[in-house]
Amino acid sequence: MSSSMALDDALGQAREEARSEKLSLAPIARGSSKIEEACEIYSRAANMFKMAKSWSAAGNAFCQAAQLHLQLQSKHDAATSFVDAGNAFKKADPQEAINCLMRAIEIYTDMGRFTIAAKHHISIAEIYETELVDIEKAIAHYEQSADYYKGEESNSSANKCLLKVAGYAAQLEQYQKAIEIYEQVGTNAMDSPLLKYSAKDYFFKAALCHFCIDMLNAKLAVQKYEEMFPAFSDSRECKLVKKLLDAHEEQNVDSYTESVKEYDTISRLDQWLTTMLLRIKKTIQGDEEDLR
Repeated sequence: MSSSMALDDALGQAREEARSEKLSLAPIARGSSKIEEACEIYSRAANMFKMAKSWSAAGNAFCQAAQLHLQLQSKHDAATSFVDAGNAFKKADPQEAINCLMRAIEIYTDMGRFTIAAKHHISIAEIYETELVDIEKAIAHYEQSADYYKGEESNSSANKCLLKVAGYAAQLEQYQKAIEIYEQVGTNAMDSPLLKYSAKDYFFKAALCHFCIDMLNAKLAVQKYEEMFPAFSDSRECKLVKKLLDAHEEQNVDSYTESVKEYDTISRLDQWLTTMLLRIKKTIQGDEEDLR
C-alpha cells in the first residue's frame, strides 16, 4: 500500500471515530477512548504529511487533533497541536499559521501561561515581518509579548521585544515612541553591571531619533544623557552625535559625511543607523543623498 493510501485510510478512520462520538454530551470512558485514538491518528497523519513536506495537509491534521483535544478538555495538548499546526502552515499559508498560533495563545493565556503566550506572539510578529510584511501588526505583537514578559518579571525578554518596537517605530517616523523605549531600556541598562556597556547604544539611538525631530531636541537630549550616564560622554557614539550637531548647525554637508565615514571605518553602520543618518543629512541644505 502506498504512503498516500495509508494516510487516506488513517485519516478516514480518525474522522469516523471522532464523528461517532462527536454528539455524545457525557464523556463516557468508551467515548473518550475513541476520541483519544482519533487524536493519535490525526497526529500520526500530520507527522507523515510533514515528512512528505505537505505542509497544509499537516497543518490541517494538527488542527483536527487540537479540536479533539479540546473535546477531551486537554487544554495543554490542544495548544501544543495548534502550535504544531502553526509551524506547519508557516511554510505554506502564513495567515493560517497566525490563526493557529492565536488559538494556542488564547488557551495559554486562559491557563495563565503568559511566558509561553509571549513566545508565540513573537512568532506571529516574525511572520508579519518577513512573510506578510505588515510592520504595524508586527509592532502590536511585539508590544503584547513585552507586556506578558513584564508581567512575569522577564525583563530581559521584554526589553528585546521593546527594542524591536523602537526600531520599527523609528523607521515609521514614530520618533517619540522610539525615544521613550530607548530611554527606558537605556536607563535600566546603565544600572546593571552586566548591561551598562549597551546603555550608550540606546542613548545614541534615542539621540538620533531626537535629531530626526529637531536639532535642538537632540542637543538637549545629549546633555541629559551625559548627566545621567557620564560614561556616554567618552563613547564614540556621543562624539559622533556632537560632530553631526556641529555640522548641521553650520549646514556643512562635507563635515557631516566625513564624520559618518570616520565612524563607519571602526563601527560598521547597520541598515537602521544608515536610514536615520540619511534622514538627518537630508535636512542639511545641498545634501548629496549619500553617506559615504
